[in-house]
Amino acid sequence: MGVSTSRPDKGVALVTVDFPPVNALPAHGWYALADALRAAGRDPEVRCVVLAAEGRGFNAGVDIKELQRDPGHDALVAVNHGCAEAFAAVYDCAVPVVAAVGGFCLGGGIGLVGNADAIVAADDAVFGLPELDRGALGAATHLARLVPQHLMRALYYTSRTVTSRELHAHGSVWKVVPREELRAAALELAGEIAAKDGTLLRLAKAAINGIDPVDVRRSYRFEQGFTFEAQLSGVAGRVRDAFGKDGGRR
Repeated sequence: MGVSTSRPDKGVALVTVDFPPVNALPAHGWYALADALRAAGRDPEVRCVVLAAEGRGFNAGVDIKELQRDPGHDALVAVNHGCAEAFAAVYDCAVPVVAAVGGFCLGGGIGLVGNADAIVAADDAVFGLPELDRGALGAATHLARLVPQHLMRALYYTSRTVTSRELHAHGSVWKVVPREELRAAALELAGEIAAKDGTLLRLAKAAINGIDPVDVRRSYRFEQGFTFEAQLSGVAGRVRDAFGKDGGRR
């Protein structure tokens, strides 16, 4: 259990998340993921990173039970900083990051894939931000990188999900494959990227980030301020506790 890194192919690092049962990460999990992504990007032998997950789904966001166990605000502060670190580590990784998404990709999972350079998804993958059902806010910044503005708003307000095929139609998913072919398809794309000159790839990543119209780090931290307001007002706790009675996790 945790975050591991392997080298399945030349020039490719595979970072795998495994937090059973649903890959809902505690604060230390987000930091561990950030560390693994940064380490892979610093390695001069790595030209592309594949971000994948074991288990039923890619990511279910933060571990709500960790927040519920804390009578104060320390857990919320820790997990919010951890999410910001992990999302930024994907975006700032010195080499391109390919996300391999199977099953559910919810909450913080959207923050990860929304900052990735490319997404390969299984045909069973669903993407969404159920934040309003979980007493939280955030990652609209990243959902807006996957779908048009008005669709993003409707999805955010309703907590609905979209399928991998729908995102493929919008151009944000590179390829949709059967679940059993997901890892191979992601590695195939990563291998094609890794075949390019390593120095030029790193320059290209920096250049593309530099022309981004939205500063994703600043935008996401702005959103998080409203998460703290919801917490301090008490509304977040009420919604989260109601959700927790069903044994759910974001």
